[in-house]
Amino acid sequence: MAIESIAETTQFLTFRLAEELFALDIGKVREVLDFTTITKVPQTPDYMRGVINLRGSVVPVVDLRLKFGMASGEQTVNTCVIIVEVEMDGEKVVMGAMADAVQEVLDLEPDQIEPPPRIGTKLNTDFITGMGKHNDQFIIILDIDRVFSVDELLLVEREAAAVNG
Repeated sequence: MAIESIAETTQFLTFRLAEELFALDIGKVREVLDFTTITKVPQTPDYMRGVINLRGSVVPVVDLRLKFGMASGEQTVNTCVIIVEVEMDGEKVVMGAMADAVQEVLDLEPDQIEPPPRIGTKLNTDFITGMGKHNDQFIIILDIDRVFSVDELLLVEREAAAVNG
């Protein structure tokens, strides 16, 4: 979802990673779960925490802090897993995204959203749809379909297949 495509009020689920506030288009979010036991799968990247059993389906879980190069966080009573649908080669892939805490569902008007900052060439900001402004606070709006590369999603699918046997 490009910033230009946000022409009307859009609902976002906001969540915290460290001190930063992030948001996902509510249309991509299936549900939010309390933190649960995650089964680690060998030979996967650090940010790939493992898999959970979601009503009989194997769902890979990614630690967004580690994915974004942040320090690993302490697990608290607010730590949760946001279940999202990611688009990959025209197919929907269900994944879990670990967050420090879910804040709220928020309506943002198009005039409350600015294009992502141009930080330079070293940092990939392709997965940032825009910067929302709400109550004098910036919200980093993520394009969850772009947070993960196709290679990473293929790894996730292989991981889930290996666990399914």
